[in-house]
Amino acid sequence: MDAVWRAVAGEFGADADAILRVCHGRRDADVVPEFFPPAAHEDVCRRIAALESTMLDGVTAMPGAADLLAAWAPRPWAAVTSGARALMAGRLAAAGLPVPAVLVGADSVRRGKPDPEGYLAAAGALGVPASRCLVIEDAPAGVAAGRAAGATVVAVTTTHAAAGLAGADAVVRDLRDVRFRIRSPRRFP
Repeated sequence: MDAVWRAVAGEFGADADAILRVCHGRRDADVVPEFFPPAAHEDVCRRIAALESTMLDGVTAMPGAADLLAAWAPRPWAAVTSGARALMAGRLAAAGLPVPAVLVGADSVRRGKPDPEGYLAAAGALGVPASRCLVIEDAPAGVAAGRAAGATVVAVTTTHAAAGLAGADAVVRDLRDVRFRIRSPRRFP
């Protein structure tokens, strides 16, 4: 993602470092107006989408992600992303991770993170209240969205320092630091 934003910022004359400080966890359509003139919004969004769809080389799973998902299986889970659903599915596949049945993307919601709409939609599709969900996030906007939905939030310091993720219930280095214990089995729909 950083490479895409750097490329687009260079092409359209924007400050890539300023963009990278705020873009993680947010929809492109919400970030672009902050840094590009209105006449360029559509072109910038199209260019971002084009680059993202071709830049899958080097996409890898976060350390611990595969083990965490394997330990959770066969229980259902969801992914809520600030990118398009198709892009997220492609990135998961490129990283060797399963694509969940519930995948809420930027193209599935009216309001992006930090609004809780995506997490509430995912919890609803899973058939559980958001208060029974664990959200794993790497950006302040996502942490805020998970908290606003009423979920427990674990933040990973992959895109932001721990201080920027202070709203989370816990902050960890990566998913190798996450363990869970199921106290009461629940049947899922």
